Amino acid sequence: MYVCMCHAVTEAQVKQKIDEGASTPRQIAQGCRAGTDCGSCVRRIQALLGEHGARPCPTARLAERLGLADPGAAPEGAPRAA
Repeated sequence: MYVCMCHAVTEAQVKQKIDEGASTPRQIAQGCRAGTDCGSCVRRIQALLGEHGARPCPTARLAERLGLADPGAAPEGAPRAA
């Protein structure tokens, strides 16, 4: 099944990129160009990341467990609210 029609990227290709270590839509885009044109596939890519095992980095989980993480803070690299 195609995830990105603009670049003919399949669900299997996105899952392969996740298996190779991609954990964000941007990393998926760098690996196979999905999500770089019209953007209509980005939500599906996000869902696949959640379904297919993409997990927060271990350092973030450790910081949260130790009470060092700010739960209200935006993730690194996330756009800031105006």
